Amino acid sequence: MTELTHKKIAVLMGGPGNERKVSLASGVGVAKALRSLGAAVTEVDVAGPDFAVPAGTEVAFNVIHGTFGEDGQIQRILEARGIPYTGEGVAGSELAIDKIATKQRFLQRGVPTAAFEILRDGALPTLPLPYVVKAPREGSSVGVFIVRDAAKVAETMREAWVFGRELLVEEFIRGRELTVGIVGHQALPVIEIRPKKEGEFYDFANKYNFLNPQAAGADHFCPAPLSDEVTRRVQEVALAAKDALDLEVYSRVDVLLTADDEPSVLEINTIPGMTAVSLLPEAAAAAGISYAELCARVVALSLARRA
Repeated sequence: MTELTHKKIAVLMGGPGNERKVSLASGVGVAKALRSLGAAVTEVDVAGPDFAVPAGTEVAFNVIHGTFGEDGQIQRILEARGIPYTGEGVAGSELAIDKIATKQRFLQRGVPTAAFEILRDGALPTLPLPYVVKAPREGSSVGVFIVRDAAKVAETMREAWVFGRELLVEEFIRGRELTVGIVGHQALPVIEIRPKKEGEFYDFANKYNFLNPQAAGADHFCPAPLSDEVTRRVQEVALAAKDALDLEVYSRVDVLLTADDEPSVLEINTIPGMTAVSLLPEAAAAAGISYAELCARVVALSLARRA
């Protein structure tokens, strides 16, 4: 295990975005794990760019999901201050948070992904129903709408345009929801996610029903009940998606598996959840990697990326 005894680590958590409460929960878990490894940990609740970290901080462990933490903003600030930090650099963060740029890179690099179109300034989708409308720079399924009925198009689009002047619209693929955690170049066991309420998808409420008790939640199957051949194919595609975005540290790749067992990559999260119910720690545990060791590996890989 990576030696962290007495290492001064600031855990950056919270943030100004929609995933603030989830990030705070992730931060509590990470701080506890790092302390168990002997690190000198300070928890920093980040509300915006004027956050402060203790003098002498050797590493900033960033668990701010989505806006500000996962999109290159905090990475630029930390680099300007000369503070090493966990996760991807500015370029990788900016690319992976942008669902449109990510899809375009997948096409360039031959990564299987659903057909899509880009809408700007109030335009309506031209893809045949059903389709999925996504705000391009949100995380944890915030700003995601599945449209099945023509009568709901106008109302849904009004809601979607609240998130900005550009939207991604994807072909709706019926299939099994899978996710693959990646640490360095290691693909962890595949997880299958099945929302408990039929017809729902793994949205923010179902992901974090400890924050939304009214949500039905979802069951996780880890490792996913897939044949060895399909498991290998899904992991290979996840690694190809990670490589397409030139990511080096850790991530979680969301995949849909069709009825013909063909994987289609949805997106990549470069700061995946680290809460008690999050998928990356669950997959790591199935691979024999404890939560504390996962945190230690993230630190080691991040420092190696910087070097």
